[in-house]
Amino acid sequence: MAANTLSILKPSVNNLSARIFVRAAGIEVEEVDMWGHKGTPEFLAKDPADLTPCLEDADLPNGSMWESCAIMQYLCNKHSLDQFYPSDPGRRAMVDSAMFYLIGTLYPVLARATYPTLGFPQYAGETATSAADDATKAQAAKDATDALTVPLNAFHEFFLKGDRFIGGGQGPSIADIRLAATLEFLASIDYELPEWLAAHKAAVEEALGDAYSEPAADVRGFVASVKTAA
Repeated sequence: MAANTLSILKPSVNNLSARIFVRAAGIEVEEVDMWGHKGTPEFLAKDPADLTPCLEDADLPNGSMWESCAIMQYLCNKHSLDQFYPSDPGRRAMVDSAMFYLIGTLYPVLARATYPTLGFPQYAGETATSAADDATKAQAAKDATDALTVPLNAFHEFFLKGDRFIGGGQGPSIADIRLAATLEFLASIDYELPEWLAAHKAAVEEALGDAYSEPAADVRGFVASVKTAA
């Protein structure tokens, strides 16, 4: 039995990031699919945010943690995985900055663009959860789609800046994994990736092989089913 448990939702790109990483890093975890089973008293006792992925590890102060980027950072630190999370302060700063920019700026816009099609709930106060009419909600999703250009271009002009991987690494870092996984949702709205971004995503998958492709198949299958049903 694996020492660690990773509670997941298979259709989620947030979860996909951690699932790809543990496979690429060779870290054995027991995956527990929480689809339809979140919100139980047992799960909330270890994850009061009711979020996945959730890692259970006896070495953690409270025995568990959530947030995909934090989980990857923790496991890299614990297992000295410099190839995914460089110890050099400058290169590590680039990885951290790219991940924080993704989850703080890019992902909220991407979620507003894709979640209505995917059928995922959005936060209170969003247009999609308001009493606005369908036309207004559709326009909000289109506006979010149009707004993706700016944060994506920041990855092109700054974080990659002509390099194959973020910060000039020889292989994918955890920031590259997080970015490539995130892009999987854009297929739901037939968003055409710029050539440079499609090349980066392909490079991450090529470098990681089945560690990427196997869990990504769950997200791709879900996206395909949603588009077929539309």
